Amino acid sequence: MSLIDWFADRRKSQNAPISPEHQQREIADGLWTKCEECSALHYTKDVIENSLVCPACQHHNKVEGPQRIAQLIDHGSWSPINEHLRSMDPLHFEDLKPYVERLQQTVQKTGLTDAALTGFGMLKGHPIGLGVMDFRFMGGSMGSVVGEKFTRLIEQSTDRSIPVVLVCASGGARMQEGMFSLMQMAKISAALQQHQEARLLYIPVLTNPTTGGVTASFAMLGDIIIAEPKAMIGFAGRRVIEQTLRQKLPDDFQTAESLLKHGFVDQIVPRTKLKNTLAKLLRLHQRPTDQHELKNSTEVPPLASPVAPR
Repeated sequence: MSLIDWFADRRKSQNAPISPEHQQREIADGLWTKCEECSALHYTKDVIENSLVCPACQHHNKVEGPQRIAQLIDHGSWSPINEHLRSMDPLHFEDLKPYVERLQQTVQKTGLTDAALTGFGMLKGHPIGLGVMDFRFMGGSMGSVVGEKFTRLIEQSTDRSIPVVLVCASGGARMQEGMFSLMQMAKISAALQQHQEARLLYIPVLTNPTTGGVTASFAMLGDIIIAEPKAMIGFAGRRVIEQTLRQKLPDDFQTAESLLKHGFVDQIVPRTKLKNTLAKLLRLHQRPTDQHELKNSTEVPPLASPVAPR
C-alpha cells in the first residue's frame, strides 16, 4: 500500500473525505516526491540523499549541474573556472523569438550562464578537471560557450597533468549558432587529443539523454566510457533512423544497456555508486608515489603524474 492510500484510508476511517486537489497539494508541497516511473511516494529528503534515484525502482531522475558537482566533488574543494563566458548571437538568429531573448529568459529561469559548468576539485582525494552539462539550459545544447569552457578545462587539465571527467546531458549542437556550434565538436576533440598524447585519463559519463553532436564527438572519445542505467544515448532520433533504414528498431535501441551489449560503452554504473567507481578508476591510474602525496591533500596540485591509461 502506498503512503497516499494509507492516508486516504485514515481519512475514510475518520469520516474525512479527501479531494484530488488536496491530495495534489500534499504531493506538491516539497515534503514528498512521487516517482515518475513507478509512482511510489518518498520523502524528498530521502530521494536527494539517494542521489536523486528512486529508492523503490532505481529510476534515475534528472540532476541539475550544481547537484551533480556536489555528488562527485569532495566538500570544500570545488574551484569553478570561466564562469564569465556568455553566449553571443553571431547569426542574429530568430525562430519563434530572437536567440538573444531566448538566452536571457533561460539565464533568468535557471540561474546559469550557459549549459556547462567547469572547474577543478578533489574526488575522494584525487584531483580532477570536471565538466558538467545541465539539461535545463536549452536542452544542454552545445554552443560556442560550452565548447570553449570544455576546451579550456581540458587544456588546463593537460597543463596540470590531471584526469578529466565530463558528465554529458545534451540534445546535441545548438542550432541557433549554426556552424559555430558544430565547430565545437572538432575543437573539444582536438583538446582531448592533446590530453591523450600527454597520456592522461579521460572519462565521459553519459546520462539521459546524450545525443546529437555531443555523442558524435567528446562523449564517445573516452579512455573508459561510463553510462547511467537506462540512459538514452545516440546520434539521430529513432524516427529519423527508422525512416532512413525503413526498418523497425528494437525497443531497447539507443539505451545504455544496448550500447553496453554492442561494445559502445564500457560500464553501466548506478548514480549511487558513481563517485566510488570513478575514485577506483582514478586510483588505478595513479602512481603510488602520487597517491601518497595526495593522501592528506585538500587542494588540487599544480602538477601530478598519473600512469598512462593506455
